[in-house]
Amino acid sequence: MNIIENYSLSRLNTFGLDIKARAFCEVAAESEMIGIAGTQKWKGKPKFILGGGSNILFTHDLNALCIHNLIKGINKIREDEEYVWVKSGGGEAWHQLVIYCVENNYGGVENLSLIPGSVGAAPIQNIGAYGVELKETFSELEAIHLETGEKKIFSAADCRFGYRDSIFKREFKNQYAITSITLRLHKNPGFNTSYGAIEQELKAMDVQTPTVASISQAVINIRRSKLPDPAVIGNCGSFFKNPEVPEDKYSELKKIYPDLVGYKTTQGKIKLAAGWLIESCGWKGKKSGNVGMHTQQALVLVNYGGASGKELFDHALQVQQSVLGKFDVFLEMEVNIL
Repeated sequence: MNIIENYSLSRLNTFGLDIKARAFCEVAAESEMIGIAGTQKWKGKPKFILGGGSNILFTHDLNALCIHNLIKGINKIREDEEYVWVKSGGGEAWHQLVIYCVENNYGGVENLSLIPGSVGAAPIQNIGAYGVELKETFSELEAIHLETGEKKIFSAADCRFGYRDSIFKREFKNQYAITSITLRLHKNPGFNTSYGAIEQELKAMDVQTPTVASISQAVINIRRSKLPDPAVIGNCGSFFKNPEVPEDKYSELKKIYPDLVGYKTTQGKIKLAAGWLIESCGWKGKKSGNVGMHTQQALVLVNYGGASGKELFDHALQVQQSVLGKFDVFLEMEVNIL
């Protein structure tokens, strides 16, 4: 296996930051991932798994062995009358897995179309969009412990999914490489079109009866209209989580700010639109040097070119403090800060 010292990660993070890893290698098979764990030179030393680099803000060089997961393959592994189980390599692009499901009319992930990043990173973040989260279709994942090389299967319960959260962001952070995930998808799906602008977009598309494909296309249209392409301008998509507040807190804020947007959660709290809070504080489209919040979506932190990771992080802290000062609401950063 080829391990390269002092390797630039500029092409492997969507902020486009020229950060260097102490060492770097690409892994295209589960056996190779197990082999990395057995490499004597890196025993007991820090290792970092890199997928699509779309949920990371590097603020300094990476003093670790950076392992780029390129394990591919998408296959239907079983089915019954109601469901089909699809297994995907962790190194696949998430949207490629969605395309496979849409083309085969398997329902459940169409609302998660065009989310950047890799399949292996999806459970770490419990990715979600337009009223749907990964955990709703998740069956299991396979992972390799980076120190022992042991293979482990995690069920949904093992993953302890939360809002943009899982055990891999907490107790098991940087301990496992996710080599595959398996989804349980619907053969005769029901659809979630009530969140965001999906229904409006379907009308604009002249869709009378929604399908897996039409909902996926509606989501793609909406995301392309709102979110900048990382290939054109450096960003990681939504930088902050939508905060959740108690109902009484929401009622108080609603009296002062009648336009405040909120959605009731299954836990009885109210989820606020972080983008609305940020825009209300005057940050939307505001540029500071080479950094700013995007002109079309206040939730997106942008590298206009030449910014450092520290500059991006400092700007995010200013936005965070501004929202806290005005609304007494803390915005948690969704992106992994390193």
